[in-house]
Amino acid sequence: MSTTQAAKLRKTMSGSELDQLSINTIRCTAAEMVQKAKSGHPGAPMGCAPMGHALYAHAMKYNASNPSWWNRDRFVLSNGHACALQYVLMYLAGYKDIDLDQLKNFRQLGSRTAGHPERELLEGVEVTTGPLGQGISNAVGLAIAEANLAATYNRDGYEIFNNYTYAICGDGCLEEGISSEACAIAGHFGLGHLIVLYDDNNITIDGNTDIAFTEDITKRFEGMQWQVLEVAKGDSDLTDILAKIEEAKKCTDKPTIIKVHTTIGFGSAKQGTSKVHGSPLGDEDLANVKKQFGFDPEKHFEIPAEVLSLYKSALARGQEANKEWDALLAKYAEAYPTEYAELVRRSKGELPIDLDESIPKYQVGDKAKATRVTSGEVLAALMKRLPEIIGGSADLTASNMTNMGAQPIMSRDAMQNRYMEFGIREHGMAAILNGIHAYGGFLPFGATFVNFIGYCWGAVRLSCLSKQQVLYVMTHDSIDLGEDGPTHQPIEMLPLLRGTPNMSTIRPCDGRETVGAYMAYLNNKEGPTTLILSRSGLPTFEHSSPEGAMKGAYIIDDFSGKADKKVVLIASGTEVLQTVEAKKLLQEQGVDAR
Repeated sequence: MSTTQAAKLRKTMSGSELDQLSINTIRCTAAEMVQKAKSGHPGAPMGCAPMGHALYAHAMKYNASNPSWWNRDRFVLSNGHACALQYVLMYLAGYKDIDLDQLKNFRQLGSRTAGHPERELLEGVEVTTGPLGQGISNAVGLAIAEANLAATYNRDGYEIFNNYTYAICGDGCLEEGISSEACAIAGHFGLGHLIVLYDDNNITIDGNTDIAFTEDITKRFEGMQWQVLEVAKGDSDLTDILAKIEEAKKCTDKPTIIKVHTTIGFGSAKQGTSKVHGSPLGDEDLANVKKQFGFDPEKHFEIPAEVLSLYKSALARGQEANKEWDALLAKYAEAYPTEYAELVRRSKGELPIDLDESIPKYQVGDKAKATRVTSGEVLAALMKRLPEIIGGSADLTASNMTNMGAQPIMSRDAMQNRYMEFGIREHGMAAILNGIHAYGGFLPFGATFVNFIGYCWGAVRLSCLSKQQVLYVMTHDSIDLGEDGPTHQPIEMLPLLRGTPNMSTIRPCDGRETVGAYMAYLNNKEGPTTLILSRSGLPTFEHSSPEGAMKGAYIIDDFSGKADKKVVLIASGTEVLQTVEAKKLLQEQGVDAR
């Protein structure tokens, strides 16, 4: 069939035929992006094209002309290597940050279409994904955020928050342990607005999944209190995909995973094999794919006008939904002015001007306290004033001192509560915090022992890369945790934290510096903050100050000027007390110290 004949046929297309043309356009464009870049992953985008089209053209409520609309449906591509799929969909949907040139410059230096989705580069990318399992776990956080806001602010006749969170994940995501941690929490909370489409193609890099991944996913997720649905013909049955999404929406008390059986690299001569996972198709195979789907092999990045028109209809629906929400919010503002004002403040990331008045004050002569205790006191005070603070501990609440204000515990029947028991799931906790923050209007925190931040590291690193304002409350610092032995002594964690770009690491020496550490976190919008807190009791130092701690370093005890020999002592945290004592010993030896 010639290109002219194909164009004539398109003019008489039915809805289903236009959907198929759109899916084939997505497949060919994604494959061509990878081919032009000479690297990337064509297989998953080609296999997942029907799922992506179902979401962006039909199921999702979003407004590409206003990507920050608070009540938009969220989409997470957990298998981030398949990002050519997301970029094509975003281009079709009309996101202003991505044009055809960006598709052509896929994976190139300076391009917004990076090799994995990065939220800092493109409006419309909700979270940064790439390391497998992170995205599906972020999606749990996004769904928790929606459920919390809905339970807190919605009123009869005013359903301000009711969006869905959708995620596409692959076999690799579900093999990663973090997915089990986060998905267990999703089932525990009964997150009915979380819908995951599982690209069940039975292929990983090393070959068929039967070499290492033979568990029963249905039983696994049913055991975690999820609804499990299935699409048998995910390569071609768009109607069934959409029907299963609608069925998922009807289940309000459980998250849903839809097993969509697909063929990786659908249409390629290498389809259904690991060879199509992470390498370009090659010129000959790409040409044959284009012919097979009705496109001219000699034309590059061909996007039919009919496909663009279909997606313009989706944009118009989203704009209308956004307009209706704005009108509802205006009425809400009149009916509930206090709640509305709070939402506006939260959405802007502003703090109350009198916040300082709520924070504890620490004086010289106060009883010595561990900084984990002063942290707990400050956090409790802040949670009373700031409803955007939400978080919890990985089964160490009493040790981390993160609920000294006796905040009620979040549960499936009380999603308005803001203290979360994550269980012994450090990695899942950290990824969920990233998702909560990405939703907007939240200041999330998570707690464990300093030594166990290593268990969280994959997610912590992504919060740094994404410049997310997440707080890590890490207690039981230093080798003075002697009784538990070296397994619990965080010797190497401080260099790791301090060496990571965009991470602010603060190790306070007393209550005043703890206050400063929290204020530094609240004012740092360029990345996460980690507080390193002691179990040992520490006095309040005469010249310590919150302001000094916020600067990162300052002089806590200056030279006395009484000796010719001088030395500068530098310390943080528990060692400040020892350094102050060391100064006294040095003075006895005729050495002055700062």
